Amino acid sequence: DSLTSTFSLGLYPPLYLSSMSKMFCRIAMTNSIVLLLFSLTFLEHGLLFQRVSSLGINYGQVGDNLPPPDKVLQLLSSLHINKTRIYDTNPRVLTSFANSNIELFVTVENEMLPSLVDPQQALQWVTTRIKPYFPATKIGGIAVGNELYTDDDSSLIGYLVPAMMSIHGALVQTGLDKYIQVSTPNSLSVLQESYPPSAGCFRPEVAGVMTQLLGFLRNTKSPFWINAYPYFAYKDSPTKIPLDYVLFNPNPGMVDPYTKYQYDNMLYAQVDAVIFAMARLGFKDIEVGVSETGWPSKGDGDEVGATVANAAVYNKNLLRRQLQNEGTPLRPNLSFDVYLFALFNEDLKPGPTSERNYGLYQPDETMAYNVGLLSSSSSTTTSTSTSSTTIISLTSSASTVCINI
Repeated sequence: DSLTSTFSLGLYPPLYLSSMSKMFCRIAMTNSIVLLLFSLTFLEHGLLFQRVSSLGINYGQVGDNLPPPDKVLQLLSSLHINKTRIYDTNPRVLTSFANSNIELFVTVENEMLPSLVDPQQALQWVTTRIKPYFPATKIGGIAVGNELYTDDDSSLIGYLVPAMMSIHGALVQTGLDKYIQVSTPNSLSVLQESYPPSAGCFRPEVAGVMTQLLGFLRNTKSPFWINAYPYFAYKDSPTKIPLDYVLFNPNPGMVDPYTKYQYDNMLYAQVDAVIFAMARLGFKDIEVGVSETGWPSKGDGDEVGATVANAAVYNKNLLRRQLQNEGTPLRPNLSFDVYLFALFNEDLKPGPTSERNYGLYQPDETMAYNVGLLSSSSSTTTSTSTSSTTIISLTSSASTVCINI
C-alpha cells in the first residue's frame, strides 16, 4: 500500500529493526492488538453508545476588533449552533449568554493551575467564576488548562490532575457536579505513536499523568478531549500525505495492517489512535471528543495548504460527516462531539499567519468563506437564489445546523 509507506513521519516514525526482530515484534503487536480490539469492540457494542453527536465551535477572543458577546450570541443563534467553547471565564460572555439555548464549555487558564491545586482556591474559583452565572447560563463543561503537554513545554502537567480533582470537589460542594463535567483538551503530542491507529500509545513521560487523568475521567464519566489538526501533518509533509485524505475528499485511504480497518481520512485515524492509547493503559470505556479541529484559510509562504479553498473543503466535509452522525472505524456506532476551530479570525494571536486565519467569520461577521453554514435569516434567500442549492439540516439534540451542499 503506497499510503502505508507515506505516513511513517512526524508522529509516525519508521521502525528500523532487523527482519527477525520485525517478525517477532509484529507477532507480539498483532496478538496485543487482537486482544485490545476484541475488548474495545465488545464495549462499543455492549454499552450501546447512543448519545447523539454535537457540533460546537470555538469562540476565541484574541483580537481587538471582534464583535461584542451579545452580537456573537446572535450570530451563533442564527446558525442554530448550540455549543461553544471559550478560553477563559469572561464575565461579559457568561452574562451575555444567559437565558440562551447555547451551552458553554469554559476554560481555566494554564497559569492558574498551580494555585487551583489547593481545594480552597478551587472552591473560591468555582463560587466566583461559575456559580453566579449558573444555571441561567448553560455551563456544561470546564476545561482545566489547554494543551498542557506540548513538545516544547511540560512544566505544568504535574498540576493537571490535582487541579481537576480540586475543581470537581468544589463542584460537588456547590451541587454543580451533576451538570458540569471537568476535563482537559490535549494536543496530539501526548502520543508517542499514532500510525497506524492500532499502534497508538502515549509518550512514556506522560503515561503516569495520563493514567491518573483517565482514572479521573472514568470516575466522573467525562470525555477525553483531543485537539486534532490533520492540517499540521499535511503542512509538514505535503509530498507524502495525500491532500484528499486530510480533507475528507474521496480517496483510496489507508488500511491499518493489524485491525484491517479502512480509514478514508486522517482525523478519524487520529481519534482511533487515542482510543488505542487509552486502551493500552487499561481504559477502554472512555469517550473521546475533538475539542479543536480546523484549517487555516491563509498562511505564510512555508505554510503549504493554508488556502481559502482547502479550509472551505475541510470544514464543509467535516460538517457533512457530522450530518451522518458517524463514528470512527473502531467505534462505528459512537458518534463524537467536534468543536470547530474557530468562529472568528483573531488578529492578535501570535505565531505564523495561519494562527490568525482559522475563523469561519471575519470580525465584521461576514463569512471568511462559505462552508454551508447558513443563518436562519439568510437560508431562504440562499435556497431560492441558486437552483442547484440543497439545504440539509444537521440535527443534534434540539439543535439544527443548516448545511448548503
